[in-house]
Order: sequence, then structure tokens, then C-alpha cells
Amino acid sequence: MDPLVHLENAGVSLGGKPILRQVDFSLQPGQVAGITGPNGSGKTTLIRMLTTLLRISEGAGSVLGADVNSDQVFAVRPSIGMIGHNPALIDELTLRENLVHVVRLAGLAEERVDPVLDVVGLDEASDRRADASSFGMRRRIEVAHLLLTRPKLLLLDEATSGLDNSARELIDALKDRTIGDGGGVVMVSHDHQRLDASCDEVMALSSGRLESAR
Repeated sequence: MDPLVHLENAGVSLGGKPILRQVDFSLQPGQVAGITGPNGSGKTTLIRMLTTLLRISEGAGSVLGADVNSDQVFAVRPSIGMIGHNPALIDELTLRENLVHVVRLAGLAEERVDPVLDVVGLDEASDRRADASSFGMRRRIEVAHLLLTRPKLLLLDEATSGLDNSARELIDALKDRTIGDGGGVVMVSHDHQRLDASCDEVMALSSGRLESAR
């Protein structure tokens, strides 16, 4: 079975400064991998590489079968989902309108939006503008987005920080469904206990190098 992600001796330099060095990493279908490390170790750069928005400077890398340094990435990007540090919504739209925008871009039926709003507990707040919504509400809309689009590769970059238990459970359910669909998950977190409990493999970044943390 082909890996969802495969990096071999991959490096990234920004502005002439090496950020990632000789990274070897593979993610198989059905696998959850955890990444930890101090601030400035390269975690966000690694996630950006896995979104295919950042090219590698050396070595080789593929995501969902696409060479990360080729135009093949445009075909696989719709199958990559991410929850980052800050919820990425359109502030001027309501919470519901943000999801309608997502399903239209994905070619999905608009009728799917309201049931998912109910799942994430925002059916009664759906007409609130995104910029007038709490952090937790905005995060729940991101979860709803990914429940609708069902990504093959799910990237969680400190996705549960600042959330209550019910919102964390929604993200765990999203993670579990991605695995159930035969996809894979990469979790970045400073919470070692959570990574140990959730991941098949935990790796640590230090000075741009990735090594096993177990």
C-alpha cells in the first residue's frame, strides 16, 4: 500500500536559512502520527510542506502521491484538510455562509450544511457573523467544514488548544472518521500526553531534524 506522505532526506530553507534538515517521514493509510518539539523547531514549516504550499529545497517528497515540487499538487489539495493555530474563516460571512461557501467550492449539495451545523452544536448560532463569534465557535465551523469535505490527509496543528472538552471530542471524532475512511492524520502538539494517547507514532523536531520520541 502506497504511503499518504513520504519524505526522504527532505530539507527546507527560507531566505537562505535551513529550517528543516534531512527529514525522513512516512504516513500510511489508517495511521496517526504525532509531531512535537519546541517553538522554532520547524513544526509549522513541516505542516506547510505537507499542505503542499511550501516546496522542499533538497531531497524528495510526495503527498497523496503528488510530488510536492510539481504541479501535481493542485489535483490533491482538495483532499488535504487542516486545522491550524487560528480558525480560517471569512469574517464578513455568517457561520452558515462560511459552510455554504465551502460546499459550493467543493461541488457538494447545500442541503448538507444544516445537519452538520447541528452535529457541531451551532444550529442556533449559524446566523452570527464569523468576526462576532467566539474562538470556540469558529473552531467548530472548521470541524464542520472538514466533516463535509472528508479529507484524505488531516493536519492538526495545535488544533485543540483553548477548547473545551466537547470541542476536543469533535476534533477526536473528525480524526477517527478520517482514519475510518482510510486516510491519515498528522497531529502537532506540545501536549505529550495527548500525543501518546492518540498516535501510532510520535516524533520530535529539534533544530530542524525529525527523530522518534518513543
